[in-house]
Amino acid sequence: MEEDGEDAQDAYSEGTGEYPFPAETEVKLEYPTVPIPIPVKVTVGNNSTSARPHKSSQSAGSYSATRPKRPRKRRANFPMEKLMEQFLEQSAQAEDSFYRIEEQRLQAEDRRREAEHSRELHMLQMLGQMFSSISSTRTSSTATPTKTVPPACVPMFPRASPSCTRSQSSPPRQPSSPTRCLIQQSQPLNPDTQHLVFERYYNLGSHRGMDDDMLSLAKRIVPPLTTKKHKGQDGRIGIIGGCQDYTGAPYFAAISALKVGADLTHVFCTKDAATVIKSYSPELIVHPVLDSPNAVEEIEKWLPRLHGLVVGPGLGREDVLLKTAKEVIEKSKARDIPIVIDADGLWLVTQQPSVIQGYQKGILTPNFMEFTRLYEALHHESMEGSDHQRSVMQLSVAMGNLTLVLKGAEDLITDGSKVISCSIEGSGRRCGGQGDLLSGSIGVLAHWAHIASTAGIIRGVNPSVVAAFGACALTRQCNRQAFQQHGRSTTTSDMIQEIGAVFKKLFES
Repeated sequence: MEEDGEDAQDAYSEGTGEYPFPAETEVKLEYPTVPIPIPVKVTVGNNSTSARPHKSSQSAGSYSATRPKRPRKRRANFPMEKLMEQFLEQSAQAEDSFYRIEEQRLQAEDRRREAEHSRELHMLQMLGQMFSSISSTRTSSTATPTKTVPPACVPMFPRASPSCTRSQSSPPRQPSSPTRCLIQQSQPLNPDTQHLVFERYYNLGSHRGMDDDMLSLAKRIVPPLTTKKHKGQDGRIGIIGGCQDYTGAPYFAAISALKVGADLTHVFCTKDAATVIKSYSPELIVHPVLDSPNAVEEIEKWLPRLHGLVVGPGLGREDVLLKTAKEVIEKSKARDIPIVIDADGLWLVTQQPSVIQGYQKGILTPNFMEFTRLYEALHHESMEGSDHQRSVMQLSVAMGNLTLVLKGAEDLITDGSKVISCSIEGSGRRCGGQGDLLSGSIGVLAHWAHIASTAGIIRGVNPSVVAAFGACALTRQCNRQAFQQHGRSTTTSDMIQEIGAVFKKLFES
């Protein structure tokens, strides 16, 4: 058919001398789903150079009708899935850019605050020198000088004391360094009687001087990682806790101890909690013996292998479990093992303070409610006033100079001789499980601190206090970094993921 059509057109052109236009022929164009270029073949006669179409409306209309339409540009190569991928990728890039800008803003704010703090500290140092010069002038003009302590709220600057310590009988010394200490005492010093001396820091927001001093001590207790060590040498920590209702707390404490640097962690829990805790992580060694008839004997055979014990996370308040915990504490004290007591373990101490009273390697980590119950149980009176530093020191003394960590906006740490405040910035997020992260971290650091103290690496300071401060700093920094990424949705699991980076930043940088 195609050859016949061409012959007819040639004959028509030779007879008339005009350009052929198949006006009566309808052309139907069908387009496939995929755009394919369609070649259009136009046959022109022998006298094509001289043949021109007539400028008539009929010929123009016929030409336009036969001209193939240009196919529409289709988006077959850009399906909806690819468009969504591009959108999500751009959204992720925008979110990353936002967080980078926010982090830069926070860093700039930190630098601004540091500059303000340094200016304020300089002014306080000048005030201290002024008060000291006035005091020395009055002393020289008096015939019979008396030994008195400066009144409260008067800044004093000891000459050289890395942790701002000051003995109870030492006289005031001239300021020579920007160490920020406040001495409070209610009456003049009497060599025959001893009074508590409370050390404080000017409330400038970050207490960076104290934090740096204590962090430098905490860095020294961290054992180096070498190829000569064997498994378990850097710490085997036991967790006493975990029942049917509470399985997350012992997991958080045990996994935090591992993340901080312990080699092995053992969880001694009830039988119905063991499978659940095992399913959380394969790194934990779980013993379902806490509610067995011979629970104390089952746990006691593991004590010679443990370097630290954490009692309380997820323990519950059943009498059988509390009795087992009490006997395990007694066995551990006989072996001189550092013991950290938290959560329901503090309920046991509230009922029977003698279980841990006077044990120098014991550390209590109460929140405010737990601290209030414990204070009232020992002093048989309600805690009055807002002077938490005085209260925490009094409770420590009543417990036999036990190390206490009062958790709060600023963590207060004391062993009965002085109060140290850990004010490293955290966040406003207070999700459950942060105390378990703290207690597990203290369990490891307490083991390291007592080894360092025995070896003479740290001197003149309570190893338990150093361990407690290091763990508080670690927990607060983990909270801050996790909050920067997750905001209000931050959980303790998010904080645990930050332990490695925070530990390197605080103790290994």
